[in-house]
Amino acid sequence: MIKLQRKETVCKQGEVCNLKIFVAKGLLRNYSVSEDGNEHILQFVNEMSWTTDPESFYNNSPSKLTIEAMEASEIFAFSLEDFAELREQIPELNIFVENILTRKSMEIHKRLLMNISSSPEEKYLDFINTYPDIFNRVPLHMVASYLGLSRETLSRVRRNILKTVL
Repeated sequence: MIKLQRKETVCKQGEVCNLKIFVAKGLLRNYSVSEDGNEHILQFVNEMSWTTDPESFYNNSPSKLTIEAMEASEIFAFSLEDFAELREQIPELNIFVENILTRKSMEIHKRLLMNISSSPEEKYLDFINTYPDIFNRVPLHMVASYLGLSRETLSRVRRNILKTVL
């Protein structure tokens, strides 16, 4: 088990991400920084979830992501060889991994569809409903980054939603 402090990175953009990470406790985020310096959050990873940059992990290529602890976290980290050996030693792990990959694939498809076909309000409400535990643990500017919205747009969306509720 590896203990991470808040803001400690496990993988850095531009370096090979040679770890497959299981979050036992805490919260991580996967993000990239574009050439113009803007941060783009791809994923929040909470307890009982796996993460890596798959392209970097499996192809031994520079990572397009940084993986960082958002709070004190406890993780297990496996190299490609160690993970393959673990899957060989524990056949039930293959079923567990397959279930997680299927769930993640569905989440990615849902998010992609939301991004191309939903209003900012719909994206925000879906995030709150889908990830209530994460929503309460991350700052709003990171929610905006994850949703592909500016901070100003997210503030406007929140104000409009409050007006309709009150």
